[in-house]
Amino acid sequence: MNFLENIRVALDSIRSNFLRSLLTLLIIAVGITCLVGILTAIDTILFSMSDSFNRLGANSFSIYPKNENMRSRNRGKSGKRADVISFEQAQKFKENYSYGGILTSINTFCTSNATISFASNETNPTVRVIGIDENYLKVSAYDIGEGRDFSNSEIEDGAHKVILGSDIVKLLFNDKPKTAINKIISIGATKYKVVGTLASKGSAMSNSSDRRVFIPLINAKRYYGYDNRNYSIISSVQETASIDQAISSAIGSMRVVRKLKARQENDFEIRKSDGILERLKEMTTELRLATVAIALMTLTGAAIGLMNIMLVSVTERTSEIGLRKALGATRSNVLTQFLIEAVVICILGGFVGIILGIGLGLLVATLINGQFIVPVNWMILGIIVCVVVGIISGLYPALKASRLDPIESLRYE
Repeated sequence: MNFLENIRVALDSIRSNFLRSLLTLLIIAVGITCLVGILTAIDTILFSMSDSFNRLGANSFSIYPKNENMRSRNRGKSGKRADVISFEQAQKFKENYSYGGILTSINTFCTSNATISFASNETNPTVRVIGIDENYLKVSAYDIGEGRDFSNSEIEDGAHKVILGSDIVKLLFNDKPKTAINKIISIGATKYKVVGTLASKGSAMSNSSDRRVFIPLINAKRYYGYDNRNYSIISSVQETASIDQAISSAIGSMRVVRKLKARQENDFEIRKSDGILERLKEMTTELRLATVAIALMTLTGAAIGLMNIMLVSVTERTSEIGLRKALGATRSNVLTQFLIEAVVICILGGFVGIILGIGLGLLVATLINGQFIVPVNWMILGIIVCVVVGIISGLYPALKASRLDPIESLRYE
């Protein structure tokens, strides 16, 4: 028989033993659903998070004073805590640091409990106020919704101008950004003129990027500055692949600014924006391995069940096998027929599992408002696994059928 004829015979055999074939098929489907569904869900979550981090500035890095207490090399005694990055140091770094296509910004955190008011509308005292320079919105991947960014003169003069996050626009201006432009709002007791509003950026780690207002850096230094005020530095590269080289260059420039000697350790630290995402990717590797292990355990049970079905089928069809051999079928013909039958059952179960797995991935994408990715790689993997399971499960029954003596088989009742 040719290949297509073997498939037709396999399908006829499945129909004649529909219930037990269906049960085995469903067990295989469960294993493939676990394999394809969970792997697809992981990819969907990672893709959505990667997209979010890109919008949050995944190609950038920040420089902060070291948080931990420094320890001197002199008998391990505790040294002083790392000094803050002063305004002068931040400015000097920005002026001196050069790397191809780099964009550097300085910002300072003013307060996290500001109350913003306009007319009779007022926010809760939970708004963050941040002082920024002309590059901050670019390196932090903020988009202007209405209005404009600060001009260079407004930054240098510390003008009483403000840019509002989208949550503030919703609260004060009934979610009408155009209405907010050129209006006078109050941050505490200080008046500011709105020059721009930001497009929604969403939240990261329960910290809303939209519940913020931005004022010029010099203005922040004037009203919120004190001797121990820290100024954060953010640099953004054009290509994410070059971020490590940019960081190496930044370390050298910052050591010069901080006047560190060759033997001294860095008293600052650099954090990449995508550090959390990279850690999550590492963690999902273990999750993927666990998923594969669970799927393989399920498929092992299905393989045992399929082997049992095939052995029963060989016993029930002994006379048929004898007749085929008497009519000229070779051992390889019989072996191929039973192997194909086992593989067909597995592939049918695999198709059901792939459909259910895709549905699971689509459900996860819908729940997290992410973009669904068609899991072509995992679909191919599922089919390959099904073929392998079918061959392994059907090999022994197929060998047993091919070795039957045609005369003895014809006598079998």
